[in-house]
Amino acid sequence: MTEQPIGLEGELLDEQRALGLGELLRVCGVSAEQVRAMVAEGMLHPRGAAPEQWVFRGVEVIRVRRALRLQRDLALNLPGAALALDLIDEIHQLRCRVHWLEQQLGSWTDADV
Repeated sequence: MTEQPIGLEGELLDEQRALGLGELLRVCGVSAEQVRAMVAEGMLHPRGAAPEQWVFRGVEVIRVRRALRLQRDLALNLPGAALALDLIDEIHQLRCRVHWLEQQLGSWTDADV
């Protein structure tokens, strides 16, 4: 018996790429109402005054997908998912800062030896 290869389909997305509302909806599999609610909650920060003009950065695709996963897996409501995303972002920033400080400390102690 031969095994059939598993087909994976995906799309590489540059974090700086700009997406319109329709493209964000397609890529994330969400409704316009869900995106409007995420914008109102402060989870997403599109450029443009009205939904028809909204332009999202590629990194916001990650935020939408994370928010959906948090809502599904942890049964969080939208404000809870927004808070969790903010905390995840803060943890990431703090880890980056700690890493940078450790490198600075390491290069400082190496120079003194």
